[in-house]
Amino acid sequence: MGRKIRILLGKLGEGHKEALLALARNFSEAGFEVIYTELEEPDAIVSSAQQESVDHIGITTLPGADIQAFAEIRRLLRKANSDHITVTAGGFLDKSDIPVLKDMGVMEFFPKGTPFEELIEWSKKNIRQKT
Repeated sequence: MGRKIRILLGKLGEGHKEALLALARNFSEAGFEVIYTELEEPDAIVSSAQQESVDHIGITTLPGADIQAFAEIRRLLRKANSDHITVTAGGFLDKSDIPVLKDMGVMEFFPKGTPFEELIEWSKKNIRQKT
């Protein structure tokens, strides 16, 4: 059996980290290796993702999140030849911003309240390790 899928969890915006900590615990219990960070700057998120050799970045969007940060994360991943690292987002976001996020290269957006089981199932089906 190979290594576990590695996910870096971060956040954008202001708010409590309890949901992110619960997400990290649930993913860890489901068999993923989780790297939890409170980093918010795109360059720091990408640098951490590379240092940790992650397969995926999951970003929680909190009130005040700047969705342009996702375009910068994808740009920095491409620049670093780490485009294999996929990105999802979840949390607070206006519905009209979701297509914009996907155009930026975000795989999926999960609204606040999405059950952990649904997030884990989606992740098992859609996140792949770098080969």
